[in-house]
Amino acid sequence: MTLTTVDLAGNEIGNVGAQHLGYALRYNTTLTMLDLKGNQIGNVGARHLGDALRCNMTLTTRDLESNQIGNAGAGHLGNALQCNTTLTTLDLEGNKIGDFGAHHLGVALRHNKKLTTLDLRLNQIGTVGARHLGDALRHNKTLTTLHLGGNKIGTIGARDLGDALRHNMTLTTLHLENNNIRAVGARHLGDALRHN
Repeated sequence: MTLTTVDLAGNEIGNVGAQHLGYALRYNTTLTMLDLKGNQIGNVGARHLGDALRCNMTLTTRDLESNQIGNAGAGHLGNALQCNTTLTTLDLEGNKIGDFGAHHLGVALRHNKKLTTLDLRLNQIGTVGARHLGDALRHNKTLTTLHLGGNKIGTIGARDLGDALRHNMTLTTLHLENNNIRAVGARHLGDALRHN
């Protein structure tokens, strides 16, 4: 029997626990799903897990929701995503990555050829972060689902994402609920939908 799924959600493992798991993931060849939501791993824990992601070739789903990784943690994970070839789903909901974190992940999306689902809900991403993600969507050919609900994208961010949608033919699901997009932002998205 081989272990393929581990759910450690809500166990307060912190960055030390993330370090131990990261070390194990470097050598594990069977695990495909790891759920670490709500474990307070912080950006140091994200660094350890990012380092493991560079080596691990079996993990396809990682849930890091509500772990306080911030923009530095998003940077570590973004760097790892640039070379990872197996992860298809990454959940970073509620991690306060902000615009800088969105920038790091945007750079990763330009290079990553495997990720299909990215959840960035409730991350304090504003117009600048939306621009970075929009730029990435112009080049990315694998992402099919992007969750951006509950951020601060606004009308300008909606415009930038709309412009990206004119060029992206792979994204099939985009969640933008509760982003203060207003009528002007809806117009930008509507214009993009006519050409997508």
